[in-house]
Amino acid sequence: MRYVVVTGGVLSGLGKGVTASSIGVLLKSLDQRVTAIKIDPYLNTDAGTMSPFEHGEVFVLDDGGEVDLDLGNYERFLDVTLGRDNNLTTGKIYSEVIEAERKGDYLGKTVQAIPHITDAIQNWISEVAHRPEPDTGKTADVCVIELGGTIGDIESMPFIEALRQFQFKAGRENVCFVHVSLVPVIGPVGEQKTKPTQHSVRDLRALGITPDILVCRSEEPLADEVREKMAAFCHVPPSAIMSAHDVSNIYQVPIGLDKQGLREVLSTRFKTRDPKEGDLTDWQNLADGVDAADERVTIAMVGKYTGLTDSYLSVIKALQHAAYSIGHKVNIEWIESEDLEDDDSPARQALHDVDGILVPGGFGDRGIEGKVFAAQLARIEGIPFLGICLGLQIAVIENARNVLGLEGANSTEFDPNTPHPVVIHMPDVSETVMGGTMRLGLKRTHILSPDSMASHLYAGSDFIMERHRHRYEVAPNMVEHLRTGGLIFSGKDDSGERMEIIELAEHPFFFATQFHPEFKSRPQRPSPPFLGLVRAAAGLPTQSKITSALHQSEA
Repeated sequence: MRYVVVTGGVLSGLGKGVTASSIGVLLKSLDQRVTAIKIDPYLNTDAGTMSPFEHGEVFVLDDGGEVDLDLGNYERFLDVTLGRDNNLTTGKIYSEVIEAERKGDYLGKTVQAIPHITDAIQNWISEVAHRPEPDTGKTADVCVIELGGTIGDIESMPFIEALRQFQFKAGRENVCFVHVSLVPVIGPVGEQKTKPTQHSVRDLRALGITPDILVCRSEEPLADEVREKMAAFCHVPPSAIMSAHDVSNIYQVPIGLDKQGLREVLSTRFKTRDPKEGDLTDWQNLADGVDAADERVTIAMVGKYTGLTDSYLSVIKALQHAAYSIGHKVNIEWIESEDLEDDDSPARQALHDVDGILVPGGFGDRGIEGKVFAAQLARIEGIPFLGICLGLQIAVIENARNVLGLEGANSTEFDPNTPHPVVIHMPDVSETVMGGTMRLGLKRTHILSPDSMASHLYAGSDFIMERHRHRYEVAPNMVEHLRTGGLIFSGKDDSGERMEIIELAEHPFFFATQFHPEFKSRPQRPSPPFLGLVRAAAGLPTQSKITSALHQSEA
């Protein structure tokens, strides 16, 4: 097993996750099987109880793990399936060590950060890295590890020390340290400054880790003299200093790093196949195809976290994947759902002018009436509509109120005393414990009719496997009544009681899912519901014509 450890300096948000994912792409082109671990030095056990404003979206894995959004980057770039243990947090490590101490596993010794915490970190990394990949059953050749935060953060120190020790346990020749740093541009002539990176590398080396590769974020490519200066002061050869400058799209990042020789550096370090034999053709075609897309489609994203796009990162990516597959780019019209609650709001007019409407998942009652308005407008005006999780529940509430005339119909999440509870808290889910108690992870959904939109989108499959994250569901005792309002329930779970998909027959595209299809979307294999929305919004057929080879894996 070889390890690539990605750290960051100067400030957060430089793109460590994209760098780690891009390195994985290059290693895969060298016939290396790749897995990934994200280390988050916060005390939360996982990201499940964290606000999107605080931490961005919560990404959900097949095994129900609620994890950092960077694991979504890894899965999309590397096309692998990861598990909850691929996200390592301080909370998980301390819980494990304290539990072991309570059981007496340390034989009465004083439990300390070194060696007990650092040993637990190293054991966790080694065990997860060697764990077979669920889809193939094969063990990876290389594990890419991203350490969250910035060098110098006090909460990262146990992980830095564990990684310092780990390089010798694994063998220094089997560990490659990559440090991502910032090269700011100062002054009227735009001089690239190396001092922040010099200080960051100095701090890292003082902690016992010497980077083998530097990845430098900047607006423009690194000047040759800047690269030489950095090599002299950072103890890294010029050939291993990479410029991560601005590019036209995210998929150009691995291509740009490869053109600077990163694949050759990795090949030499890990003694893999000759990089000249590696094939990046598919990735190059993807990156070039994104640049070449010249048509545009506008989708309104109606939510309450619109001020922070990381809150809907996987939804954005799924929309982009779908648009790229038909040669389009997607314009997202961000609409704060609360703004739609005012009859005279400009947001209402903006909603009339889009090609499609998407209501994503969420929690809480803020902005709910605005989302109901969006679903009503889409239904009445024939605007292509996709609802995800809460979006499905919103569509049910809207239909119950405005088609069936059930005044005050609502979810018990928003109105516990509603006279018509069309959406209820699932009886098998805890109402008191928040963390890890939702219906989570990969679940089977049965497609109920071969003539449904669901069947067409999913290539005629009898059942599909998608990821879930919810506490509420359509009330089973209301399903038959809701059907009289024109709602088609075209997908249900194994029990036959829980409704997973709704659609409308006499509509260009009105489709909603209780599951989160965005979590399984891939750049070269877009999610079927998102592809259906984007095609409808672009005025293209959404029926059986779209069931291409892209979706055979879903079948």
